[in-house]
Amino acid sequence: MRFFLLVAWIPALLITARASGQHHDPWSLLIEKECRHAERIMSFPSGGNTGLYDIHHTRAEWDIDPAIRFIRGTVTHAFRTGDMPMDTIFLDLHHQLIVDSVHVGIATSAFDHTPDHRLAIIPPAILPPGHQDSITIWYHGEPGWSGFGSFVQSQADGIPVIWTLSEPYGARDWWPCKQDLQDKIDSIDILVRTPIPNRVASNGILADEWEENGWVTYHWKHRYPIATYLVAIGVTEYAVWSDFVPAPDHDIEVLNYVYPGYLAQAQTQLAATVPIMQFFNERFGLYPFADEKYGHAQFGFGGGMEHQTMSFMGGFSHLLQAHELAHQWFGNKITCAGWEDIWLNEGFATYLEGLTYEAGLGPNTWMNWLQEKHNHVTSAPDGSVRVSDTTTTARIFSSRLSYSKGAMLLHMLRWELGDSLFYSGIRHYLDDPDLAYGFATTADLRGHLESVSGKDLGDFFSQWYEGEGYPTYTLTWHPVAGGALLTVDQTTSHPSVPFFAMTLPVKWRGENGMDTLIRIPHQWSGQSFAISLPFTPHEVELDPDRWIVKGPTEVVTSTNNAHPPFMALALWPNPVEGPECHLRVMPGSRVEIFDVMGYPVFKEVSPSGNLDIPTGSWQTGWYWARITSGHSRHVIPFVRLAP
Repeated sequence: MRFFLLVAWIPALLITARASGQHHDPWSLLIEKECRHAERIMSFPSGGNTGLYDIHHTRAEWDIDPAIRFIRGTVTHAFRTGDMPMDTIFLDLHHQLIVDSVHVGIATSAFDHTPDHRLAIIPPAILPPGHQDSITIWYHGEPGWSGFGSFVQSQADGIPVIWTLSEPYGARDWWPCKQDLQDKIDSIDILVRTPIPNRVASNGILADEWEENGWVTYHWKHRYPIATYLVAIGVTEYAVWSDFVPAPDHDIEVLNYVYPGYLAQAQTQLAATVPIMQFFNERFGLYPFADEKYGHAQFGFGGGMEHQTMSFMGGFSHLLQAHELAHQWFGNKITCAGWEDIWLNEGFATYLEGLTYEAGLGPNTWMNWLQEKHNHVTSAPDGSVRVSDTTTTARIFSSRLSYSKGAMLLHMLRWELGDSLFYSGIRHYLDDPDLAYGFATTADLRGHLESVSGKDLGDFFSQWYEGEGYPTYTLTWHPVAGGALLTVDQTTSHPSVPFFAMTLPVKWRGENGMDTLIRIPHQWSGQSFAISLPFTPHEVELDPDRWIVKGPTEVVTSTNNAHPPFMALALWPNPVEGPECHLRVMPGSRVEIFDVMGYPVFKEVSPSGNLDIPTGSWQTGWYWARITSGHSRHVIPFVRLAP
């Protein structure tokens, strides 16, 4: 889901948020104010025993007249009980909706619809473990109102519209369901009857439509698992057309439902979806619902919502198209297993919108986008990516933390692992049969990245996912013959993380345009490095390509020429191309050399101070030598080139 500043077509609702590409404090205040208002009328999952049975199919039949905020419907859930017998079946349904009757199978059943929005259904007999059955609920009324609207009646150019947006806790406001992140419905059929000439947008493919007595019924069917909050309908006098994305087996339809007055504009803007999907297909695997369709349905919300196979859109900017389409992989194919991990949906979707700029798509540039996200994250000193309070919409959907910081967490993982391992780990995560079309946690993502890379990411996730704030660096350096001496100090913006252990990109510049970027493994504040360079440096810059979230960097050129331990250090040649390299250290120093992933490749104590180090079996890449002499510890980064 994405927010934008917009006065929506809703008489009683003002949806506010930050403008695209901007992160000024006034927008953050507006979105937080609106979310706090929403929380006062928000309802949360009631619990019960919804986790004790599995819904494998839902058939929903609704009568909707967009001129009236009212729903009448019949919802049937086919289910299987779990490992325990059940004498009561719980569903979530807003208390102001009126339940007319309930059947379990074909038998009329007793029920209790409580003020805390629980529908307790008593089957005629206790249901044994592993039992397959069905529940049918007939109901009607004016839906509840929570979160971002749930079930909204409005107008567009004087034409009535009804649309739904159930994330995070609004599904039960308008239909009886299991409102949790534990059980995806394996498949759904949605039938909506509405006055002619309205059309209905929904999930899946349009299987049939028919007219009768001035009303028209649209039958949508979806044959992929779907989380409850991603089920949606939009009803109005839509104009309709399709674009198509070339794919290996068959073209993928992009079906668009827009308000008639926006048709020409939307047709021009939504053409961007085709190259965006082609890019995502190549990078993250084929669109997860390619057997059905992707689509857009216009609605009166200030942003967009990634309803499965048909995103509901308040506008049609490149950024919004990319963000909501990205959710079909990250959020829909794999859904966060709890709202504390909403970044698995929103952080990924935000990062993928940025990746389209890196790929040369859209109106923004990659460097500008990264700087905007960096500025947004560092606009406050605190806040973790992990959601500590899932009862507040403002915290769940924090644009700074769940969206921008979540995206930059991924960007920093990409820097630490390198493109090949990062993208391979993401593909393994998406293709995991235990996660695909199901739910995942941050631990699941971390596990796949660690499995592919062989690197322990525990400290990284502890600092950047659970911890708050960000680091600020001071670089103190001095040129010496053959390179430079560098000391890196760090402070942090929040006490929850006393130190961020990061691989720092440091760029050195010399005469005649000579420069080189060196990866510095920064493990403690005040750590010193001896840098070997093929030129005398005149300037040093930390992170010129914006890989690291950090505060303003201070660079100090030292005038102190006395560096006794450093002056004894040297590693040559650098880069290393032959079968060995040579190291000069203080006698008695302990030398440890690590590859870029942190694995040791060499350990020895040098009694004389000179070492010949065999490198013939080493792979191409970055390495770093850690030299310990007494209480002093220094690091020399270097490169092994292909022989």
